[in-house]
Amino acid sequence: MRESSRAQLGDVAVPDGTAAPPRGLIIFLNGTSSSGKSSIADALLHTLDEPCFHMPVDSFHAMRSRKELSPDDLRAVLHRTWRGFHRAVAGMADGGNTVVVDHVLSQPWRLRDCLGLFAPRDVVFVGVRCSRQEVERRERARGDRPTGLAAAQMENVHAHGVYDIECDTTSTGPAQCARQIKDFLPRRPTPTAFEKLRLIHQGRAGQGGETGAAGPTGT
Repeated sequence: MRESSRAQLGDVAVPDGTAAPPRGLIIFLNGTSSSGKSSIADALLHTLDEPCFHMPVDSFHAMRSRKELSPDDLRAVLHRTWRGFHRAVAGMADGGNTVVVDHVLSQPWRLRDCLGLFAPRDVVFVGVRCSRQEVERRERARGDRPTGLAAAQMENVHAHGVYDIECDTTSTGPAQCARQIKDFLPRRPTPTAFEKLRLIHQGRAGQGGETGAAGPTGT
């Protein structure tokens, strides 16, 4: 094929007139540490019919070099890591990919940042809940989290109060939760939870109640 009949995108040739793919779905799992988000995400990869990607924020933290940092520098780096993670998720979804995200919305700016980046109609917002007793038991069993982390997050992580669907992993296994989410997808509500939350936050910003994402000291 002649060069003039193809549009070039980096090293990849794309036929002229090819429409951009529709945005992919973001299945957004939010809950405390040890609530079972990653297990549900893994189950979703085996349950959903279409190809999808699990993007856990822990993987982004794991990419970072292990250089010693002062507390202030570490807070700034963590903040940039979260911001970069959000934008990577948005980029994957914009490319037409279905993305399963596990997240901890323990800081209000994280939700605000996501509301500004993600197409709200394309987000399925899933609340992952678990009893305090059970998350503490899991935290002790896994041994790779600070003691009390999940309990400390409980008050804030669900403070926004709006979801499309919720799962309780206290006694429900990840495969069953994944099936519940899959069965829910064809009957997603209008407006979605993210559409509702964006309107709420836009209203607060208009009243001077919010000024956008936190500065570099927020983690």
